[in-house]
Amino acid sequence: MKEIIHFSHANGFPASTYRTIFAELSDGYDVRYIERIGHDPRYPVTSDWPHLVEALLDDIGQRYEKPVWLVGHSLGGYLSLMAALKRPQWVRGVVMLDSPVVAGWRASVLRVSQWTGLDERLSPAAATRTRRTQWASRDEAWRHFHVKPAFARWDERMLSDYIDFGIPQTTVDGTRMLAFDRQIEYFIYRTLPRTLGARLAHGVHVPVGFIAGTHSKEVRQVGLEATRRATGGRIEWLEGTHLFPMEKPIETARAVQRMLRALHPEG
Repeated sequence: MKEIIHFSHANGFPASTYRTIFAELSDGYDVRYIERIGHDPRYPVTSDWPHLVEALLDDIGQRYEKPVWLVGHSLGGYLSLMAALKRPQWVRGVVMLDSPVVAGWRASVLRVSQWTGLDERLSPAAATRTRRTQWASRDEAWRHFHVKPAFARWDERMLSDYIDFGIPQTTVDGTRMLAFDRQIEYFIYRTLPRTLGARLAHGVHVPVGFIAGTHSKEVRQVGLEATRRATGGRIEWLEGTHLFPMEKPIETARAVQRMLRALHPEG
């Protein structure tokens, strides 16, 4: 029987966007997920994301009888780590994809910037508020994203799945609508956890690994000091930006496989 990976997606990108990665992992693992984190009204987006962690834990508790691997990208990496802190007995280990832990003086800066609203200008939050939500057809949506600098680096299989699952057809005339509510995406950016570093002070009771993009602006901004402590130095670098899973999905899947073997070498 295959081991289970419960995957958690990045903010704004439904889990099915990552299908190319899931397919590459599927020989050795059964990959499962929540399609759109933050969209269940029972688990609202609030400061430090406690209800989002609760949503992940409730899903894990209901679906699995044995501990599972938690793998997450950006938002999903943070949620996976926080879930492991609360219920380590449910988790075999955690692999975080470009989710650097904010701690120490940087956490204090984040707290002040969230109070003053400065964080909105320093993150994708500001652009999220006015994000386009509708396209006349799949072709129009494809052309729109294919020429954007950030999306132009994507593997075309990942972009195709983002168009299909992140911007699904909503009417018989072919109109496409953004599936990830932009207001929820905005709130997630504005409530980035600022207490996670303090909660990691006594360590994590499951093995943790981190995979970073060589050109990740987020890693440069946050640094990796707290992440190195949390992972015991288990860090691997992949060529790419913060969105390296979308840019290099096959390499990402193989890096996840390597990291899982490193976390449990006897497995």
